[in-house]
Amino acid sequence: MIVRNGKTTHLIGRDISYIMFENEDGDLLNFHFGKKIADIDYSQMKEEWEEKWGFVSNRFCLDNYPQEYPSYGYSDLRNPAYQVVNKFGNAVSRLVVKEYIIHNECAVQTDGMPCLFNKNKKADTLEVVLYDEIIDLEVHLYYTVFDEYNIIARHTVIINKSDSDIKLLSAYSASIDLPMDDYEMIHFAGSWGRERAMHRTKLEMGMKAEVENARGGSGHQLNPFSMITSVGADETHGEVYGFSLVYSGNHSTVAKIDQFGNLRVQQGINPHQFEWILEPNESFCTPQSVICYSDSGIGAMTREYHDVFRNNLMRSKWVNKKRPILINNWEGTYFDFTEEKLLQMAEKAHQAGVELFVLDDGWFGKRNNDTCSLGDWKVNYDKLPSGIDGLAEKINKIGMKFGLWFEPEMISPDSDLYREHPDWAIHIDEREGVQSRNQMVLDLSRDEVCEYVINAVSDILANANIEYVKWDMNRQLTDMPRLGYNHEYTLGYYKIMSAITEKFPNILFEGCSAGGGRFDAGVLAYMPQIWTSDNSDAIARLKMQYSTSMCYPVYSISSHVTASPNHQCGRDTSLKTRADVAYCGTFGYELDVTKMSDEEFEEIKAQIKFEKRIQDLMCNGDLYRLINPYETNYCSWEVVSKDKKHIFVMACKVLAVAQTKSEKVKLQGLDTNKQYRNTFTGKVYSGDFLMYHGIRANYEMKDFSTVVFEFAEI
Repeated sequence: MIVRNGKTTHLIGRDISYIMFENEDGDLLNFHFGKKIADIDYSQMKEEWEEKWGFVSNRFCLDNYPQEYPSYGYSDLRNPAYQVVNKFGNAVSRLVVKEYIIHNECAVQTDGMPCLFNKNKKADTLEVVLYDEIIDLEVHLYYTVFDEYNIIARHTVIINKSDSDIKLLSAYSASIDLPMDDYEMIHFAGSWGRERAMHRTKLEMGMKAEVENARGGSGHQLNPFSMITSVGADETHGEVYGFSLVYSGNHSTVAKIDQFGNLRVQQGINPHQFEWILEPNESFCTPQSVICYSDSGIGAMTREYHDVFRNNLMRSKWVNKKRPILINNWEGTYFDFTEEKLLQMAEKAHQAGVELFVLDDGWFGKRNNDTCSLGDWKVNYDKLPSGIDGLAEKINKIGMKFGLWFEPEMISPDSDLYREHPDWAIHIDEREGVQSRNQMVLDLSRDEVCEYVINAVSDILANANIEYVKWDMNRQLTDMPRLGYNHEYTLGYYKIMSAITEKFPNILFEGCSAGGGRFDAGVLAYMPQIWTSDNSDAIARLKMQYSTSMCYPVYSISSHVTASPNHQCGRDTSLKTRADVAYCGTFGYELDVTKMSDEEFEEIKAQIKFEKRIQDLMCNGDLYRLINPYETNYCSWEVVSKDKKHIFVMACKVLAVAQTKSEKVKLQGLDTNKQYRNTFTGKVYSGDFLMYHGIRANYEMKDFSTVVFEFAEI
């Protein structure tokens, strides 16, 4: 709901208030963002605000004011939300309020980029038009608020109203000034094989904390989701502000405390290597930043993001549906497979209860290793004499669905496509192109290249019964030919994904980028699950899945049982541990099931039977993180159904500890008046007992021991 009262605007979510005020000089200033404030006399709030800041109206002291979309140089010398070079050759700008518009729906589409939509939720959008009359620059700020959520979704449109070009050097989607307090920043950093590790930093005066990526996608190194928290905030206590960018390209989240102790936070496209020329009457639209507030700790924020993304961002028909349990042949065969070998794996997996067989890299062109053929999306009949359509038909006759791996954004120098169109690879004419993993990247800023990708993939999907696609991207972008190119590439990527997912709405798409290199809300708008990391080791995944779940829904986190010793880190873990960790995600297998012992095969059959029982819970339930693996030798998480009738709990002891075989785990989110039966032991517990006393996890006396509980209401 949005309430306007004079020059004050109040955005009201379920439990939050976002209040802004226009002063006498037309500056748009922030009163409050946090816990909901009842409808009050805004004049009293204005008086309190003015007393706090010590200024009634002084446009020459913007450096002291909490602004909604600040510039640099017109008395405010802090980090700007935008920066333009005008016809006078300087970068000074000042925006004042021109108009307020209220839309009784979500914001309009963000120029080819994904964003939140209404669906069955009540939403309103405030559009504030700001104007700099000296340089004829118009800026539209969009704020979307949902009645049922504690989120504010923001994006910005910048329009050149002048008769000459304006050079845009930066344009953040959202900027907010928070009042003086003690703050910490939590961000998620890593690399290939160890994505999204949680890092926590105390913010100090004069310190600028920037979480940014300039590698082409959202990146393995730094995720486009961060939190600002009160000092010491944990899963259940403290104030938390979440910032999640719905964008799959170069991104930046900046936090800096000013000279008075106030905090400015901004999120949007990374200004590094960014420049955009706005000709007269041209506009530039930023991606959407979804900002969440919680006064009950990180866990409450998590559940808010999960609900918002599942209900009002992810468009796939599979979002709230059980996913087929799959087996992927990659770690079982790599490139060394035949049609006969694949069918043997599929037949054996089907006997265990697996529902989907996925053929990974190596099925096209002359692809027997990673040195060739990307871009040549034609079947290799030497390997697959029945073709993709024939193989799919044979897999279907076994009783399984069939899925296929693609890497459509890439091109191999050793490919028919490159020999015909070498200019289609991203390149700088004066330099030799950089290869990584023996491949280059297609120039998705060009319409003809996007159309080629759409048609090449569509031809395969339309001519075989393919019900799942793994969409990979195995390298970063280099040789970008101009400033701002990464944004052009990202728009091309979204154009392709929109076209293909709309053309094939029944296919289940999974995102992947050399593992978890493009795990962001922008991808989730098209693909309801993303490969978490190429490192599938269960113990490494404890931290990865724990931290990834802070923003992204459980069922978007692809988690597979793979071979042991693990192919990425060499660790040896039990089949039980690997499955217990993988249950909390989109479950599957990636190994050669034909090489398993009879005992292991029977264990897999039992795992699949259990997974099918908890699939709906993982798809739609509420997540609670119980024990933090970043702070302890243990890890535990819990998923509770919305009606509080069904509960899953996983607990893990990482390293063996002398004289301890069990550890008490206290559950969360249950109904204290309900009785719950442990489905494995038959024992019955009250909800309050499980929450306030807890249940003992009886670990084995060895490293990497896991325990799983399932409770059902009686």
